[in-house]
Amino acid sequence: MYLKHFSFTEKPFSIAPNPRYLFMSDRHREALAHLFYGMQGEGGVVLLTGEVGTGKTTICRCMLNQVPDNTEIAFIVNPKLSAVELLATICDELAIDYDKETESIKKLTDLINAHLLQAHADGRHTVLIVDEAQNLEVAVLEQLRLLTNLETDQKKLLQIILLGQPELAEKLAQKELRQLSQRITARFHLTPLNRGETEAYLHHRLAVAGGENHQIFPASTIQHLFRQSSGIPRLINVMADRALLGAYAQNVKTVSKSILKQAIGEVQGETHTKESHPAIWGIAATLIIARALLLYSQPWPLPDAMADCRAGERWR
Repeated sequence: MYLKHFSFTEKPFSIAPNPRYLFMSDRHREALAHLFYGMQGEGGVVLLTGEVGTGKTTICRCMLNQVPDNTEIAFIVNPKLSAVELLATICDELAIDYDKETESIKKLTDLINAHLLQAHADGRHTVLIVDEAQNLEVAVLEQLRLLTNLETDQKKLLQIILLGQPELAEKLAQKELRQLSQRITARFHLTPLNRGETEAYLHHRLAVAGGENHQIFPASTIQHLFRQSSGIPRLINVMADRALLGAYAQNVKTVSKSILKQAIGEVQGETHTKESHPAIWGIAATLIIARALLLYSQPWPLPDAMADCRAGERWR
């Protein structure tokens, strides 16, 4: 709705994990390096943890856009699975035929092992990525460890990358998972952005979206946004997006601190804040509706999203 108002080509603060918007802070760069190490490693487990919204999945998507041709990926995004379901999902991801009615862990493991041996013979490298891995049950994590036993005399046949929230590291520290923990060859914990990185992050995303005016978010607004978001990219996105809508509603090109505070209050479900102005925001809502009615009869151009979709799915 506010794209034309700010001369954007697309929304700069979408929460979708678009690799084009990945801001490479020093910590994000190091996290990406760890994932590439895991992608090209000789087997074992690589662990990437971070608080909710710090950018783990986006970094992973960036890596997937650069997968070597000789690498095949099994990417599990819903890890709420039993051990049998996990193995069946891996078979699905690697296009391994199996009896859909089977509940035999041995049969599924044998099929995966045969596939990995053939892939190795063909010069292909196989990587299993599990997102939101903190949701894996202990028994399922143990099954993952057993998959790392699939090997030749020279190397492990399966590289595993686990992405998860800090609870994942706590879970892996349990005594019953010590064997899996010992097979983790690289660990990295992704922390939120600092104040300077938050400002650079905002300017980066505005530039990618086609905006060039760095005065959209003045220094005082950025400082408040940093404090309220604690430097977590997803929260920055949600708050900044709402603030841009507020600026559009008031027909201004700068997000003032008061506009940001009102936006944050709405994002957090508050009915009012100390600096809220109900009358102004009521008028703003009316303005938005009026603009929508004026635009209703105009043809809406359909975005050409296919290029981005293809770029995001090359690893498939």
